[in-house]
Amino acid sequence: MSRWLLAMHSSSETLGLAVRDAEDPTGGVRILSRSMGRQLTNGLIPAVEELLPRAEWASIGRLAVSTGPGGFTGTRLTVVMARTLAQQLGCPLHGESSFALMAQRLSAVLTPSQALEPFSIIQPLPRRGRVAGRYRLRSGSVPVEELEKPRLLREDEEPSPALTMELDVASDVQHLLERCCHWEQEDAPGPWEPVLPIYPTSPVGPV
Repeated sequence: MSRWLLAMHSSSETLGLAVRDAEDPTGGVRILSRSMGRQLTNGLIPAVEELLPRAEWASIGRLAVSTGPGGFTGTRLTVVMARTLAQQLGCPLHGESSFALMAQRLSAVLTPSQALEPFSIIQPLPRRGRVAGRYRLRSGSVPVEELEKPRLLREDEEPSPALTMELDVASDVQHLLERCCHWEQEDAPGPWEPVLPIYPTSPVGPV
């Protein structure tokens, strides 16, 4: 019987989904990466069904979702769906920031000495400053440690070294699925309640 591991990422205009059967390691990974924009509201469930038919949802054994930062609506939709599935199915759910998912990929441009030290990933915002998270590379099965979750920087903060956020949803959702596989192998607990979207700024402006 299949035990599906499902990863979901919609912190941008692109939806990323990835799935594999934990009971069949040779079965490979199925990935969907699609520009959705505002169509995500009505297109999320059909996209999941396209990758994993609804009849198989009862066999989902573990979920992982990107918690942002990103678009308010897109991030919220996949987090809410993942939380709902985890609650109804009684399966573990894990959240990972979109910056943590890209950290290992972006770190390729660091010098050897910089790669030994913590580094930041920064996203300039159109109107409200910059968002940054802090990361460190590790050896072993967990390649990146998130030292500080993405947050809004003060105007006088200049973290260094710093890399600019750069999305590659297909790559990042595959990495999220790999993390999900690691948690499955470790039989890690995954309560759904703490998994919430990261909103460094308010959608209604300063509060």
